[in-house]
Amino acid sequence: MGNRRRVAERRKTTRPAVVGGMIAVFVGGVGFGAYALTDGGAAADERTSASADHKAVKSGPLSAAEVRTASTQFLTAWQQGRIDEAAAATDDASAATTLLGGYAKDARLKDVTLTPGTPAGAKVPFTVKATVSYKRLSKPLAYGSSLTVVRRASDGKPLVDWHSAVVHPDLKDGDTLVTGESGTPPIKALDRDGDELTAAKYPSLGPVLDSLREKYGKTAGGKAGIELRVVRGKASQKAQLSDKTLVELSKGTPGTVKTTLNPTLQAAAEQQVGKQQQASVVIVRPSTGEILAVANSGHGFNVAFQGSLAPGSTMKVVTSTMLFEKNLITPDASHPCPKTYKLAGWTFHNDGDSEIKKGTFKQSFGASCNNAFIDFAPKLSNDDLTKEAQQVYGLGMDNWSIGVPSFDGSIPVESGAQMGASLIGQGGVRMNPLNMASVAATVESGVFHQPYLVSPTVDNRTLAKAARTMSAKTQSELKDVLRFTADYGTAAKAMAGMTGDYGAKTGSAEVDGQKKPNGWFTAYKGDLAAAGVVQAGGHGGDTAGPIVAALLKTGG
Repeated sequence: MGNRRRVAERRKTTRPAVVGGMIAVFVGGVGFGAYALTDGGAAADERTSASADHKAVKSGPLSAAEVRTASTQFLTAWQQGRIDEAAAATDDASAATTLLGGYAKDARLKDVTLTPGTPAGAKVPFTVKATVSYKRLSKPLAYGSSLTVVRRASDGKPLVDWHSAVVHPDLKDGDTLVTGESGTPPIKALDRDGDELTAAKYPSLGPVLDSLREKYGKTAGGKAGIELRVVRGKASQKAQLSDKTLVELSKGTPGTVKTTLNPTLQAAAEQQVGKQQQASVVIVRPSTGEILAVANSGHGFNVAFQGSLAPGSTMKVVTSTMLFEKNLITPDASHPCPKTYKLAGWTFHNDGDSEIKKGTFKQSFGASCNNAFIDFAPKLSNDDLTKEAQQVYGLGMDNWSIGVPSFDGSIPVESGAQMGASLIGQGGVRMNPLNMASVAATVESGVFHQPYLVSPTVDNRTLAKAARTMSAKTQSELKDVLRFTADYGTAAKAMAGMTGDYGAKTGSAEVDGQKKPNGWFTAYKGDLAAAGVVQAGGHGGDTAGPIVAALLKTGG
């Protein structure tokens, strides 16, 4: 912005007209509800720096006047269709020009009105009203967005921090807005009983329904309609985000896709995750792999299917399978759990620095005592846990095909302390509720059945297989320690009142920067298996446990 002049040397400004209590600036004869374009002066903590060879560069926090001026210049130019000018008011003129230029040309949006709200520091909320017009079809569009003003490092000039979400909050960088024939015809997704599934009835299913349409829309027998939609760019596609319809100008003819979802369990899952922030849950049928319900507290990214989180002590189910198969331990064998254990220069601690001086492995499993697992590390090869997860549980092979995008888990080969951490579900191990529900289901049935949301007969998909099955002896030992945990261990409170054949395991996963760990819980009851996570919630028995247990009781 160059050197400031003295206050006395500032040029005169014209006061804006006040209409109905709102400041209005008139640009090119069009009224625009915004701020005055005058600079109200520098804040007390603004600074400028200069040297003999360089012009002064303003630094320090932005003043309210700078935020008003920068945001108003951008919004006014955008509303008036002066794309180059609007783009120049951002810190990425090239990207802004492309997306703002497509706002009228590709998205077919006209009569745009932008109304700013009250700034919160450098962030300015605003509302958008426009008309989507395609040939003889038109519909109104209204939504809210926001922008943030930043100071350019090179010269201190206030500019809009450019991201695609400024144009529309559903846009990720690289995405575009397009109006025209939809890329895929609409679908009518059905539950297992033949009734329609809608996001209005089951809010968690919004991303799932979008994914079902993307995968099956062209083969389900429907006809495309005309709509304004978010078309995902490469980065969003890599993150497995689906295109999203914003406005439907004319309805297409939907095709039909039947899912495995159970309406009673889906409704219960929606209700249960609503009791916690950042909760996700999946319930499957062990004998077949059918997914009976999926729900997330947040209705955007599908953590239940696509999350990649450390599973904490629920991973001890897989670790125990390996230990039993290698005949390194049995449930009732004496196996103390020391307060600390040193491995490759690291000192591992149990939760609360607890210890079990004289006890069995089953008691350590039930109490989720970490060092009773980590102290097996010297007897293991670096790839033992990876092989166990892949060969028996079908995890980490990147070959699940459930009918919509999913993450199949990751169990990398690690060494030293990181290998020890993997044994308790930390280190590089990553899972989601779908993966851990499948683990419980595999224990219950003794055989891995890849979970699926849409029957493979619909599109002749090949479901993933595990290389081998656990022995009947190993399955019996696993059920023994899981039942003990559900009756007397860390899962007892959540599983109280459960009847029949059941078992459970809790987990807590520490995450850098979080005050509380992610709470995990996986369990089975008869021909039902479920797993859930509550991010930053605390111990799994107290957070995810009640969600999972409630679903198992609802289902039978």
